[in-house]
Amino acid sequence: MNNKITIFKNVTVITMNENKDVIENGYVAYKGNKIIYVGTNNIEEALLADNEVEIIDGEESILMPGMVNCHTHASMVPFRSLADDYKDRLKRYLFPLEQRLVDEKLTYVGAKYAIAEMLLGGVTTFCDMYYFEDEVAKASKELNIRGVLCETILNFSAPDAKEPFGGLDYSRVFIERWKNDSLITPGIAPHAPYTNTDESLKEAYEISKKYQVPLTMHVAEMDYELSEYKEKYNLTPVQYLDELGILDSNFISAHTVLVNDNDIDILKKRGVGVSHNIGANAKGAKGVAPIIKMREEGINIGLGTDGPMSGNTLDIITQMSQVGKIHKLFNSNRTLLPSEELVEMATIGGAKVLGMGNKIGSIEIGKVADLTLIETQSVNMQPIYDYYASIVYSANPSNVDTVVVDGRIVVKNKKLLSGDFTEIRRELVDLKEMISEVAKSL
Repeated sequence: MNNKITIFKNVTVITMNENKDVIENGYVAYKGNKIIYVGTNNIEEALLADNEVEIIDGEESILMPGMVNCHTHASMVPFRSLADDYKDRLKRYLFPLEQRLVDEKLTYVGAKYAIAEMLLGGVTTFCDMYYFEDEVAKASKELNIRGVLCETILNFSAPDAKEPFGGLDYSRVFIERWKNDSLITPGIAPHAPYTNTDESLKEAYEISKKYQVPLTMHVAEMDYELSEYKEKYNLTPVQYLDELGILDSNFISAHTVLVNDNDIDILKKRGVGVSHNIGANAKGAKGVAPIIKMREEGINIGLGTDGPMSGNTLDIITQMSQVGKIHKLFNSNRTLLPSEELVEMATIGGAKVLGMGNKIGSIEIGKVADLTLIETQSVNMQPIYDYYASIVYSANPSNVDTVVVDGRIVVKNKKLLSGDFTEIRRELVDLKEMISEVAKSL
């Protein structure tokens, strides 16, 4: 274990602790990968005496917990900007495109680029649902990001499974391989209720229960999904999943747009966490999830970007702003979701959704050093009267200066340190011609 001490000084610390303490002219120190000091005392001399110490002068920047992306399909990034206005895009375009093109190489190359984009945007943890999750895990380890990585389960053949539901067997092997890793939390991801069966959903749940790993799924996102379960069972998708007995605190419900009060009661009772993916839902005209009511009921809410072919971005700063603006507009109430609540969902809220609230998501002594430094020198960042509002409505990913994951500095001076971004970009762009040719035939 690396025992070097790193000290951030001259920063405003957005702790996101229980009291939501904001510390101006603050210091944060971590040793190895654990935070050992948060406060206003100049601790440089005390720690320099007997330790190897690195000091980072924040120059009046904002130091906040690393952000959490609760739902994405990272390796979809090679397809970004394709068929953005296509009708019934998922079934008529995306699934066929993936069947013909997604393999180990595309998954790995796409994951590396997506992870680089997330790190450069201040995201230190992400929850992924895709194929060949071993390749995503490999890329995550190389670039040093924290990942909750979940293999997709479908009722038809998939890029990494010749037989329907082949992802179940893949998941067993994948979970065994990665279950004790410090950065990777393996999980399982039935794509949606309508792309699975009672049996496959129960089997996925048993795997999740056996290994005590997350199970994530698209839930109540599509209008045809709502109609199907109403017609078949006279139930909503949430009620259907509850009757199957697969909802619990390991369940991460992605989207969760078309839900009623009874559904919300079920989610609360079962301890389900929800990933709110406002950018992708708005672009896909899916609707606005009732997260105001969910939050009032005490359900943990985090933010997600969805796949970069759906939401087109992988940073959470953009999501915070969109969530605030869209809910204010949708409810005709500008007081809804104050900036502090949006930052909460982007950090400790997301950590709780992923079952990591005791480890990451806030800047507190004993927690892991996953940190994001937002510089305040750029033209868009001044003046600052409200630090939360400045993060949500003034900042953008280009203001992310330094990022720490598990005690390792992976971004500094806005440059990726954990990988060669020029090479990562070249590998992605090299896929473009092949993808374009296949896309033209769809």
